[in-house]
Amino acid sequence: MKLVFAGTPDFAAAALAALHRAGHEIAVVLTQPDRPSGRGLHPTPSAVKRLAQTLDLPVLQPGTLKDPAIQAALASLQPDTMVVAAYGLIVPQAVLDIPRRGCINIHASLLPRWRGAAPIQRAILAGDDKTGISIMQMDAGLDTGPVLLEETTGVAPEDTAQTLHDRLAAMGARLIVQTLETEGGVPQPQDGTRATYAAKLDKREATIDWSEHAAAIARKVRAFNPVPGASTTCGGSVLKLWHARVREHAAAAAPGTIISADKEGVLVACGGDSALEVIELQRAGGKRLPASSFLAGSPLHAGDRLGA
Repeated sequence: MKLVFAGTPDFAAAALAALHRAGHEIAVVLTQPDRPSGRGLHPTPSAVKRLAQTLDLPVLQPGTLKDPAIQAALASLQPDTMVVAAYGLIVPQAVLDIPRRGCINIHASLLPRWRGAAPIQRAILAGDDKTGISIMQMDAGLDTGPVLLEETTGVAPEDTAQTLHDRLAAMGARLIVQTLETEGGVPQPQDGTRATYAAKLDKREATIDWSEHAAAIARKVRAFNPVPGASTTCGGSVLKLWHARVREHAAAAAPGTIISADKEGVLVACGGDSALEVIELQRAGGKRLPASSFLAGSPLHAGDRLGA
């Protein structure tokens, strides 16, 4: 099948690799323009661009798909289908109408739950016990089109955004190949009354509010691992928390107070008389370390306050 592929991060690269292995003709790869990255802020190609170059596939990096010249270039290819995965740009109706079989999106949630930019992190933050992949026929709305195929996976208590991302990326890659092989399932309209919105992540959300219950804070630690990392402060320095668990503890201390700090972890009082045990953490400019190693170089003591 002759395809246009549109995607940007690793999640999309997994699907591109699978489509290439399956023998589909990929007429062009669309990905976002190179972005400044690293200490030198050098322009860095996306994961999809790097893979496309390795596979010797043509690449276009428009800043918008509303450009008539880009639309004409895509139309001249006469694609059967356009596959979209975490592209990051709006696909206007003029582009949706180009492929013979329309445009298909690989979305990392069980639609209509978590339409939008950050479905993986929002599922963890909300405490969802399951999520999955929806292969959706695109329309002009935000993730509102009918679902062609979906598959569910559980959200384990230890899942981070990274582990869930990796599992869903592999699932999405497999399902998009399956969808194209079978020419799609029977389109199932979404129930818009059940829709929830997965807003783009804001770095400010990663700051821990110790007055929240430990269970909510633990979900935040998992949801913001690896980016941007849940954070707090101690003595004016930023600490990032990478691994934490809820501990049964009737905390008689104010939220944010360190109850104990030893090789097992740093136990911190939270709201609702709950407590969080921090097992892996990092000072600004330092390495991610288990609590025992961290405390050997940066002592924390019972009574210290975090986030103050």
